[in-house]
Amino acid sequence: MAPTLCLMDERGHWDIEKGNQLEAALTSALAKRKGRALIISTSAPNDQHPFSVWLDEGGEGVYVQEHRPPPNLAPDDMASLKMANPGAIHGIGPSLEDLQRDARRAMARGGSALTSFRLYNRNERVNDENRSNLLTVDDWMECEVDELPPRQGSVVIGVDIGGSAAMTAAAFYWPMTGRLETIAAFPSVPKLIDRGGRDGVGDRYIQMNARRELITLGDMTVPIQAFMWEALRMVEGQKIACVIADRYKQAELGEAIDKLTVRVPVIWRGTGWKDGGEDCERFQRAAYDKEIKHRASMLMRHALADAVTLRDPANNMKLAKARSAGRIDAVQAAVIAVAEGQRQVARKVEQKRELLWV
Repeated sequence: MAPTLCLMDERGHWDIEKGNQLEAALTSALAKRKGRALIISTSAPNDQHPFSVWLDEGGEGVYVQEHRPPPNLAPDDMASLKMANPGAIHGIGPSLEDLQRDARRAMARGGSALTSFRLYNRNERVNDENRSNLLTVDDWMECEVDELPPRQGSVVIGVDIGGSAAMTAAAFYWPMTGRLETIAAFPSVPKLIDRGGRDGVGDRYIQMNARRELITLGDMTVPIQAFMWEALRMVEGQKIACVIADRYKQAELGEAIDKLTVRVPVIWRGTGWKDGGEDCERFQRAAYDKEIKHRASMLMRHALADAVTLRDPANNMKLAKARSAGRIDAVQAAVIAVAEGQRQVARKVEQKRELLWV
């Protein structure tokens, strides 16, 4: 084949592997006659998709025209609907009134209906695979606040320990006020930019590091004792209710905590169908009930984009990755921390009664 023009429709929703192979074959064939490609699509679900890369990076000989409103706007915002649907005022496609009506219907329904509207009608880069998502982007954005509530009461620390290739993360949850903080760490080898390229996220880790959401510790692996010291230092002076972690790493984390000068209660938790199902449900309920308050976080947003739930025949669920290179450690730490905090709040406080003589 030696075409002079290729029209690639809905490129943002081709199968990733097969789509990349097809695009490479077509662009290679176009080069034989100095041909041109016209790539048209609704926005891809994320910034790392090849179609998103075409839009963001452009390059010599590339013309880009994108109709995508700024993030974090209300779905029924008229100005942004015009921006995403420029043909509407000329009678092309649905009218602006119909779009606004559909937006309000999607907002009322929430969940996958709202996410699909953001993707297909507003060209926002959100994942529409919501049937197994732990939380949708809209659900999590309801938990983000500009001003965090105070650090009142005891703090629950959730820890997820990773290996050499994985991320290590900690979450700090104050159940009395709903305040949630997260921090993650990678080893320093390879560098964050190289690790981002290998994980298919570009310079995302560099940006997280600049926002102080991600740190580097150690060489080839994150030293658990050093990470726990950093985590405990972040809540210095606070009353620690407990540290909760996956029992899979019990030996390594237990040894690290024993070597520290502080003594805190440690709860070992499973991540299978039983414990994992309960923790995920408590985390979701806390998010829906506005009992989680977190600053806008690139770390948590992107981790939630890769966090899905698997269900067994009895409809029990557990947390899993949407893709093999996804880093959901911060979400895992947050899930077990919030779930334990919710359990502590739900427990009855024993009230001692005075002895009565009769």
